[in-house]
Amino acid sequence: MSHTQAKENKMGTMPVPKLLVSMSLPMIISMLVQALYNIVDSIFVAQINEEALTAVSLVFPVQNLMIAIAAGTGVGINALLSRNLGEKRFEEANLAARNGIFLGIMSCIVMALIGLFGSHAFMASQTGNETIVNYGTQYMAIITVISVGIFMQVTLERLLQATGKTIYTMITQGTGAIINIIMDPILIFGLFGFPRLEVAGAAIATVFGQIVAVILSLYFNITKNKEINLNMKGFRPDKRVIGIIYQVGVPSIIMQSIGSVMVFGMNKILLLFSSTAAAVFGVYFKLQSFIFMPIFGLNNGLIPIVAYNYGAKNKHRILSSIKLSIGVAISIMLLGLAIFQACPTQLLKLFGASEHMLEIGVPALRIISLSFVFAGYCIILSSVFQALGNAVYSLIVSVARQLFVILPVAYIFSRVFGLHMIWWAIPIAEIVSVLLSSLLFRRICRLKIHTLDSSE
Repeated sequence: MSHTQAKENKMGTMPVPKLLVSMSLPMIISMLVQALYNIVDSIFVAQINEEALTAVSLVFPVQNLMIAIAAGTGVGINALLSRNLGEKRFEEANLAARNGIFLGIMSCIVMALIGLFGSHAFMASQTGNETIVNYGTQYMAIITVISVGIFMQVTLERLLQATGKTIYTMITQGTGAIINIIMDPILIFGLFGFPRLEVAGAAIATVFGQIVAVILSLYFNITKNKEINLNMKGFRPDKRVIGIIYQVGVPSIIMQSIGSVMVFGMNKILLLFSSTAAAVFGVYFKLQSFIFMPIFGLNNGLIPIVAYNYGAKNKHRILSSIKLSIGVAISIMLLGLAIFQACPTQLLKLFGASEHMLEIGVPALRIISLSFVFAGYCIILSSVFQALGNAVYSLIVSVARQLFVILPVAYIFSRVFGLHMIWWAIPIAEIVSVLLSSLLFRRICRLKIHTLDSSE
């Protein structure tokens, strides 16, 4: 039982700051690399022309939806696995892992069908510009039909995270992203004798990197992850286990998918002004991911710690890990705010911004980044709700912020004041979500955390 013993010791006894760093740092680094490859992808695509950049920006909601389904299911698998390991129920943990893999495979099949039959319709519903529609259709068809990479990569990495082996997820994500970054210019511009594939090349580089990451994470799970056994021989899907995974997972999926609905809605509002405005929003999303990704990495480290110590009834460790995470998140966000305020022009020029794009983009980046500090606090509380099995709270905050505040405010401002005011919808929404998150956190403290007997 030596492996289990080590697990018990680390999650239940290692000093909280050290534990949070050891769990989160690999995730933060791999998330940053992921964000970097998102940005590099768009920088190369922008060199084709602005239509190509706009097309990739318009496909973003679909990519976001796939990540939402994969990551949301992963959160469900992770929470169930960590809890079972905390309670020493090893067979249950294996069931969670195997059913998780099954769900990943089913998700890729559904997504491939959507991409095969719906890519052109999705692009045409947003713009009448034939060039943008053609570029977008190619890109979307490739990333959805070959979505096995993204779904299996996230699922297998979550299994490594749930047992605290986050260092391996750093290796898998990092390798996948670096391969993508290397392949991008080769396939987009047709270097070293490869054909020039333009936008399709960017999509192929992305799925190729993901598939390499899948192979690596499968290898690490089989050779290093001794707590769980992934042997699928004689596997039958277990309705009860799938139900528990989705109980936590579905609110998380919906919560992250709302981002897709919001971006789709914002693109529709911005396209009323110009396709350049939609390209600016796409560029903002890529850039902000670089600031937000470390916070999501921190989240991934925090969720198993809170879930494990909730299972172990240790109130003190839960609260100190939450406080520390909020402090770190706000510090990172302040840094992001400073960068966006100080050099919006340089950031936009990375994407070959025209004068027109700078005119729209500089004030846009300055206004939107005012929301960063509030966002850091809300993201951490959202992960606490998930870890304690109240994912529905995260969902309430997310729906309120993105559907009831951002879109209506953006639409009204676009009608009344014009393009330059649309961006204020985002800081306004973030303030609403701070108030809502704080109220729900007080409630969860009263009902769940303060009732625990704290065993030091």
